[in-house]
Amino acid sequence: MKKTFQKTLLAAAAATMLSGAVQAEVKVGVILGFTGPIESLTPTMADAAELALSEASGKLLGGETITAVRGDSTCIDAAAATAAAERLVNSDGVVAIMGADCSGVTGAIAKNVGAPNGVAMISPSATSPGLSSFDDNGVFFRTAPSDARQGVVLAEVVKSRGIDTVAVTYTNNDYGKGLADAFSGAFKAIGGNVTIEAAHEDGKADYSAEVGALSASGASELVVLGYVDQGGRGIIQASLDSGAFDRFILADGMIGDSLLTVDGGIEGTFGTLPGSESAGAKMFADVAAAAGIATGPYAAEAYDAGAIIALAMQAAGSADRAGIVANIANVANAPGEVILPGEIAKGIEILANGGQINYEGASNVEFDANGDPAGSYKELEVKGGKFETAKVH
Repeated sequence: MKKTFQKTLLAAAAATMLSGAVQAEVKVGVILGFTGPIESLTPTMADAAELALSEASGKLLGGETITAVRGDSTCIDAAAATAAAERLVNSDGVVAIMGADCSGVTGAIAKNVGAPNGVAMISPSATSPGLSSFDDNGVFFRTAPSDARQGVVLAEVVKSRGIDTVAVTYTNNDYGKGLADAFSGAFKAIGGNVTIEAAHEDGKADYSAEVGALSASGASELVVLGYVDQGGRGIIQASLDSGAFDRFILADGMIGDSLLTVDGGIEGTFGTLPGSESAGAKMFADVAAAAGIATGPYAAEAYDAGAIIALAMQAAGSADRAGIVANIANVANAPGEVILPGEIAKGIEILANGGQINYEGASNVEFDANGDPAGSYKELEVKGGKFETAKVH
């Protein structure tokens, strides 16, 4: 088998030499928390982004291939995330970055690596409102909407279910604090009552004291704004163990199938997650299934981020970092022919022929002046032991 493989390689090399074609390689960074508090979500996100890049590979810029180079953001360690990004940019020579994921590390990478080096970053999941207005040298975009909006949507969902009083716990970082402020402010504005708003630290073995304080506040409903594989999960397990709360109100960072395995079950738990039931979302599900990859939270947004990076290269006419940055909004926003999942090659062809495209993708991408999308949200509820879509907002 080895000799046959070697003969195949030699034949391919000979064919390339005879044709005079030289296939160039472009590297794109994929930096996500492959370890840390959302590690159960990131493999699917990476697979989705790399699926989009593979659709473009060998087709854009007259035949250049795209290689994805992964880096671990850890989600929570800004220094480690920055070091990983510096390796991608300075050692691996990536021309753009798909990522990062959690808001704190994403901001650190954008400020310390992306902006100084003029490297485009498109995050599929960093949602802190603070990322809308920081000084990023124009390199930062995201396909997930800001928590300034998610907080309002979640507050409206809670109130629509006849719930007037809640306790709130949030992971003690930029993401948790920003989302908690957005939710509590919106909930109070529509007549809701927040009995307590308390931070929790990730990485603890015991959350019984935190749950005791939340329960003592008098609320019978608990909003958990944290991470599915870390402190948020610990809060929920401690609540179930003590009987303090038996259903939970969640936002994006808490929604993942791994949460369904907590002892005692979370039937009736509900929350919000960026996503839609659009034609593009359904096409993404079909494309992912055909490729044999799973879908999950932020997979659609990751696919879109990868697709936009590739299409921006084609629009720029090269894999130049500055050209990619300059063309991200051009390929993602109207006007132009609408491009959906599975149509990346079509978008490349239109651009190569001098046309315009409007990449809507799986998440209805349209960037504003801050590089933020408006986005839509799914209202999910645990029924029969799994998350099901109740409504799209």
